[in-house]
Amino acid sequence: MNPYLQLARQISIVENEAKGYRSILQQLDFNNAAPIVGITGPPGAGKSSLINALLKQLLQSDKKVAVIAVDPSSPFNLGALLGDRIRMARFFNHPNVFIRSLASRGSLGGLSEKIIEVSDVLRCGGFDLVIVETVGVGQSEVEIAGLADQTVLVLNPQSGDDIQIIKAGILEVADLFVVNKADLDPDQRFYHYLKKVSHDHHEQEMRIFKTSATDGSGVDVLAASLLDGRKVRSDLKAKLLAARAVRLLQRQVLRGLDERKLIQYIEGRLDEGGFHLYRFLENF
Repeated sequence: MNPYLQLARQISIVENEAKGYRSILQQLDFNNAAPIVGITGPPGAGKSSLINALLKQLLQSDKKVAVIAVDPSSPFNLGALLGDRIRMARFFNHPNVFIRSLASRGSLGGLSEKIIEVSDVLRCGGFDLVIVETVGVGQSEVEIAGLADQTVLVLNPQSGDDIQIIKAGILEVADLFVVNKADLDPDQRFYHYLKKVSHDHHEQEMRIFKTSATDGSGVDVLAASLLDGRKVRSDLKAKLLAARAVRLLQRQVLRGLDERKLIQYIEGRLDEGGFHLYRFLENF
């Protein structure tokens, strides 16, 4: 029997909020929870290829790794398109790897609505590392920083011109940078530019790694850094936990809201005249 079958069932119960999901979450033991590494970056940066290379490296060190691949949702049924899990097929049946796809379901932050709960289940599942890959990032899509213990921003020398990178608004959220496909930057112009820009956005010098997912160069150094036990600062950890609590409470409060009934109510008030959005919200 697949050793991860029970874990997969627990995740399905939590993701669908089926009977018993609260009990699963409340019984999680975080004493030896695995760190979460968020892998983010623009489409085409090579995130999935880099994760494949990281898995290969980590497995050589006999590590157990869980991967959450947040895929774009199908526009028809909001299910995950499973693209990233297909690209990681070579590790799908490996006994030390657990891969799960989650649908973004319209989330603007590159993550999934249930990502907090699912990642916590995996953190407490006996793994050495949990990797979360986002669908991509943009100006407002930086919520991975509120979830991960370390956020890895993956770029490549073809990520766009200088202004595009700065406009992306994601330099501030990263804990370390990876210049993937570094072989495309033989003069290291992009690497040195990124070093300068990161210095302008951070008080302390940022860690920048050069990798090539195709030949594996630099991946061993990156993997070692992700496993070095670096912890989130205590003051930041409280803020991140508070942000998670707010998101969970918001969902809990709005769970009983019937949007169709709300639309019907507002339509009726509009027909009567005098509907005031902010007065309605004040008394909601």
